[in-house]
Amino acid sequence: MNLNRYLKSRKEIVEEELKKYFPEELYPEVLANSIRYSLLDGGKRVRPVLVLAVADLFNTPYEKVLPFACAIEMIHTYTLIHDDLPAMDNDDYRRGKLTNHKVYGDAIAILAGDALLTEAFRIMSEESLAKGIEPKKALKAIYEIAFRCGISGVVGGQVMDIISENRDIDMATIEYIHTHKTGALILASIRVGAILSRTTSKDIDRLTNYGKKIGLAFQIMDDILDIESSFEKLGKKTGADIEKKKNTYPSVIGLRESKELLNDLTEDAIDAISFYGERAKILKDFAIYLRDRQN
Repeated sequence: MNLNRYLKSRKEIVEEELKKYFPEELYPEVLANSIRYSLLDGGKRVRPVLVLAVADLFNTPYEKVLPFACAIEMIHTYTLIHDDLPAMDNDDYRRGKLTNHKVYGDAIAILAGDALLTEAFRIMSEESLAKGIEPKKALKAIYEIAFRCGISGVVGGQVMDIISENRDIDMATIEYIHTHKTGALILASIRVGAILSRTTSKDIDRLTNYGKKIGLAFQIMDDILDIESSFEKLGKKTGADIEKKKNTYPSVIGLRESKELLNDLTEDAIDAISFYGERAKILKDFAIYLRDRQN
């Protein structure tokens, strides 16, 4: 299966499952509407598809990992809702439509994010029991996601991003920001797919290396698109990083150097999983897709 067909099929699986978790009749209605507004708006579903792709690498039935894939997408959506708030990045548009707080107000947007984060852990726990997933594996996967989302992951990275605005920072700090605020959840997606499959410690190491490389590459490409793309392609305002004086790879090392690093990281990611040969074709093509994407 080529990558485009694979992405389409797996994205459809994830989106149908997400709808089941948040039906229209969910109460309170305004909270359900706010959640569905952001969660079901047709994002790329990069993170949950990566969970499924790693499971496929090891011939793990996708049904086993699907609740975790959906939970990761819910957590990702919560971070976007909160990131758009006036106290954070203060964005009016995402994916071509008004951000959550612009439609439902700050309070409901905050609570929608809180609900998505909490429900993600409920779903992982409940579905692990229902599907009879080995308790130790389920607990390791849940821990992995919690670790990558908290102080040592997404939240820590976002804090450093905020306090580093309009300041000169070194390369270690910019790498920390990128690998935590964005890269951590991508890495978690890959590791969770492996943790829930029949893998060895060497498999985990290979995929961790792959995940670290594409996670950093993903954010560098975001930084490049903020400079070179348009509202029509991205669905949100461009040039925001420069306007807010954010520290990005292009602002720290330059645009050309950032593109070179992006290519190097992509090649390193592909090398990291070369052990699997053609079995890893989807993951290899995925790394290239993330590098070459236009939005």
